[in-house]
Amino acid sequence: MKRQYKVVLWVMLSLLIIIAGWKSSEIVSENTYVDNVDDSRANTNIHFLSKATGNRLSVLRDGKWNEIFIQGVNVGAGKPGAFPGEVAITYDEYFRWFTYITEMNANTIRVYTILRPQFYNALFDFNQQRENEGKTPLYVIHGVWINENDIATIEDAFGEENKIVNDVISSGKDIVDIIHGNKYLPLSKGNADGTYTTNISEYVIGWILGIEWDPSFVSNTNENNPERMTYEGKYLYTKDASPFEVFLAQMGDQIIEYESTAFHLQRPVAFSNWVTTDPLTHPNEPYVNEDLVEVNVEHIFSHESYKPGMFVSYHVYPYYPDSFSFQTDYITYIGTDGKPNPYLAYLEDLQSFHSMPIVISEFGIPASRGKAHENRVTGFNQGFIDEVTQGEMLLHMLRDMHTADLAGGIAFSWQDEWFKRTWNNNDLDVRDSRPFWSNTQTNEQHFGLLAFDPGEAASRTDIDGKVSDWTADSLFYTDDRKQMFVKSDEAYVYIRVDATNYDFYNDLLIIPIDTINGQGNTTYQNYDMTFNKGADFVLKVHGLNDTRLLVDAYYDNYYFRYAILTDLIEKNSAFQKKNSGIFNPIRLALNKKIVIPIENTVIPFTGYETGKLVYGISDPTHRKFNSLSDFYYADGHLEIRIPWQLLNVMDPSKKMVIDDMHVNGLIAPIRTTGLNMGMIVVKEDSTNELHDVDMKEYVWDSWEQPKYHERLKSSYYILQKGMAELLEKDGSQ
Repeated sequence: MKRQYKVVLWVMLSLLIIIAGWKSSEIVSENTYVDNVDDSRANTNIHFLSKATGNRLSVLRDGKWNEIFIQGVNVGAGKPGAFPGEVAITYDEYFRWFTYITEMNANTIRVYTILRPQFYNALFDFNQQRENEGKTPLYVIHGVWINENDIATIEDAFGEENKIVNDVISSGKDIVDIIHGNKYLPLSKGNADGTYTTNISEYVIGWILGIEWDPSFVSNTNENNPERMTYEGKYLYTKDASPFEVFLAQMGDQIIEYESTAFHLQRPVAFSNWVTTDPLTHPNEPYVNEDLVEVNVEHIFSHESYKPGMFVSYHVYPYYPDSFSFQTDYITYIGTDGKPNPYLAYLEDLQSFHSMPIVISEFGIPASRGKAHENRVTGFNQGFIDEVTQGEMLLHMLRDMHTADLAGGIAFSWQDEWFKRTWNNNDLDVRDSRPFWSNTQTNEQHFGLLAFDPGEAASRTDIDGKVSDWTADSLFYTDDRKQMFVKSDEAYVYIRVDATNYDFYNDLLIIPIDTINGQGNTTYQNYDMTFNKGADFVLKVHGLNDTRLLVDAYYDNYYFRYAILTDLIEKNSAFQKKNSGIFNPIRLALNKKIVIPIENTVIPFTGYETGKLVYGISDPTHRKFNSLSDFYYADGHLEIRIPWQLLNVMDPSKKMVIDDMHVNGLIAPIRTTGLNMGMIVVKEDSTNELHDVDMKEYVWDSWEQPKYHERLKSSYYILQKGMAELLEKDGSQ
């Protein structure tokens, strides 16, 4: 109903403008660019509701300027079962999420690009409700995205007759119209569409233009356009700028000009940046591209006609680039807690360099099982972090931003994103199926504070030694001494073993698993075992600290990728033979061979064992909850969960597994009918006996759409408490 009133008010406002002799754009038209507004009025009566002041942003509320410390979250466009380009999040989901976000004591969200009308409608309604209750609204920093495919193909901001710069300015103008409730976007594959009639402009406190810049895009733009060294716009201009910085100034100036002309409003603007293209020097950075070129927004200035001022935006993660692990002045910097704090050292470097407020518009730690990179000093790693530790690390970084007197930080991200990929396993899944299952091995999928847990909430399975979440139809195998239950969901295969005369702490439990026909080991060399089918994996359960999933050496994708396809690890001819009886640890790569420049130290190719299982309880309501838990034993019940990707399953929704890599010469999917499994308990005093293990098939149902349920992670509650403390400490809001 409020949006209907809003449309009426817009019509009345348009009539008043016409009566006053002003020309206005047609409401909700396909072309709302206002090029014919009387330019004499363009720089008069300009309003702004937020501004850059000192080291902070300030917002106008109830006629008073209030300085704020931004503490927020990035809200993406994806949810399970859909790619972000489908823009599938509903009004109700957004409204619920906004409630959670403000209850966490965050004051700002950032969005990267144009979303569907339901986002803007939900935000307006949510903020109206908050203001009616006497509460501060949820502010927005809106992004303007740049087509990454164009960047990759054109590699020059001014190439192909200024295609990139023209497109981003056009997109920026669209977003200006959208936040003012004055736009229609036709249906376009991979993009938002719809009729935008809701004006949220009073809640948008800033723009962040652009993305994380590829160094080659920056350097190519600079090299190809030596004549573009200055820009003089109506609102922004440059001094001593590079051609790429000229591109930024032109983009910002024309978007500011459009909103100033069409709506007589301005708001602070920033240009996206990250450590890779920052203007600082990182002499011990081992990767040349990570310190190859700089983007320095201090070369961009504003005229008096631009009232709100500029701020600075950086994405800063604690584990990458490697200067956070090797730059001497960073790793020797001692933080307020008496420990090395390269992250705070970097933030203080930024603060010393810049003359404008700095917002860390992305920082994050993934609560994932898989890991892709490490900070060798602090342990703030890219993955294999539990939810509690995730929250503690996020809060630590946010406090560092406050200590460094920055303008604030926006955590990445609000929600988990199943569609994401990671460099060290992105060839192990089916790209077009990523949103349809949860891959806990992919750290990029699990940065969120809001989890999308697999299955329906009422039927979730937890690893806790309790059997109430198991049903009779999951019984897989039984004899007079033991039972085995098996089931699965969008993230895991679950196994439960009930066995009499089984000593969990001392006995050895072996579960062979066969995923693909025509290969696998029929023997297990280490334990004189034979299997009636070729086992591609063995699950070895041997107490708290020696429980792991092992892979047939022939089916070891780590060996295939880094020994066969490349020469990063040593070859072993025995691993290239079928039915060798050899099972290898399952590993993920962390970094390729690097040389640390100043010391000339060589860091070899590094990986870690991801197949080693973690003992603990996975029930989020339990006081001993550990989100990384893989197995648990209690009261005669052993429960285990195995991530699909550890079993070389590329897409469980379609039953796709990795095919024979050595025959194909690459990693490619093939459909399987199911998993063959068996079980044997080996007593401590019988390890030298010959053991025969029979295997039978477990079959699961494929699916078109995943089942999932939302859950606020433990990290959410840690940030909730910490953000409240920062609000009280800051005293500026």
